[in-house]
Parts: sequence; structure tokens; C-alpha cells
Amino acid sequence: MIAPADAALLAALPGLAFHAALILCRMGAAVMLLPGLGEAEIPATLRMALAAGLVFALLPVLSPGLPPLPGEVSGLLALVAGEILAGLWIGLLARFLSMALAQAGQVVSLMIGLASPLQGDLVLGSSATALARLLSLATAALMLATGLYEVPLRALAESYSVLPPGGGWPGGAVAEAVARRVGESLLLAMQLAAPFVLAAIFFNAGLGLIARLAPHAQIFVLASPAQILGGLLLMLLLLPNMLDVWARGMAAGFLRLPGAD
Repeated sequence: MIAPADAALLAALPGLAFHAALILCRMGAAVMLLPGLGEAEIPATLRMALAAGLVFALLPVLSPGLPPLPGEVSGLLALVAGEILAGLWIGLLARFLSMALAQAGQVVSLMIGLASPLQGDLVLGSSATALARLLSLATAALMLATGLYEVPLRALAESYSVLPPGGGWPGGAVAEAVARRVGESLLLAMQLAAPFVLAAIFFNAGLGLIARLAPHAQIFVLASPAQILGGLLLMLLLLPNMLDVWARGMAAGFLRLPGAD
């Protein structure tokens, strides 16, 4: 004889398994993209283990509000696809914001004459400069060291109240949110690189005046090492302030993620 409590648990297992699979779809898709936790350098098995841990932590809380197992395959596929898209959406929003530091590195490399030594990056592609690659790794380290990764995770957990499973896909709001985050990321990147852009303008204007006074001298070739050295020294002086501005920008941007506000 099976005890009534055991029988009730056995009867609830299919529904719990379905709810766990739904949560895994959203968490797994987001964790693969979240900054710090979803870096391409981290093995996929570790990222999936983190997603599974989130499922076990959230299942008791979220299961009562999740829809039951659909009776048709089309309904099941629609629910799964919606959860994957929701996770990708939140993960991409956080990823776009965090890329500001690496984008600033690309601009700085161009301004100080380091745009030609390219270093492949799994996020920015084969055209990434060595400085951008360095700042990309610094982004991941800072996300983990400062605890900023907790804000996107909290937004994921709270996103079920903003975008419940089976509640429809707000395409217009999704596209608007992506456009806003991309714009914020580009704005922050240009703010971080602004001192180098200004210094490059004055430096090249001065070289242009010298070239007019001494047209036969290869002034731009002679000044290239000075440009690189001066740019690296300026980076050394401004890097702490750049990281502080970036961290404050990330904290404010993450609080605008769906579910975090």
C-alpha cells in the first residue's frame, strides 16, 4: 500500500518535472549570455550546472504560478520557445551593457595608434584589439569581484512577474528595450573613451601644424611612438576612474533590466 502523501507526490512529479524544464529553458538561455557568469571562456558544463542550481532554488517558489503541462504538442513548443526567448532577451540586455568597457578599448586603441595589432576575441570577433581584449577580460573579473552579477540573476528570478510563461510575447517592448540598452552601452563607451578622443584631436592637430612648418619631415612617422607611449601613460592614469565610471554605469543599467526595477 502506498501512503496518501507518497501517492500525491508521485502524482505531482510530472508537473514538477515540466515546471523544472520550463525554468531551465529561461535560466539556461540567460546564463549562457550573462556577463561574468556566461563568458565564452567558462566551460559550458559549468554554466549549465549554474542554470541547474538556479532551477532547484527557484522551483519551489515559481512552480505554483507556472502553467500546467499542455495537452498538445504545439502548446508545449510555444511555451518552451517563449521561455528560451525570454532568457535570451534578458541575457542579451545585460551583455550589451557590459560590452561598453571593451568597446571603449576599441576606440582608445584607434586613438592612440594601437588599432593594427589585432587579438581575436570570442565576443568582439577577430577584429578586436589587444587593449579591447584586456578590458573584456577585466569586465568579467569585475563583474564577479564586485558582485554585479547578482543584479541580473535577481532580474531573472523576478522576470516571471513581468513576462509570465504563456502570457504572450511583447515584441514591441522587447525591441525597444534592446535598442535602449545598445544605445546606453555605446554612450557609456564613448564617455569612457572621451579623454583619449580629445587628446588624439589635439595631438594630431599639433602634428598637422608641425607638418606645415616642416613639410619635408616625416613627422607623423616620427611621432607614432610618442603617440602610443603617451596614450598608454594616459590609460595608466585614467584606468581607475574609467573602471569606477563603468561600474556605476553597470549598476544603474542593470537596475533597469526587466524584473530588477
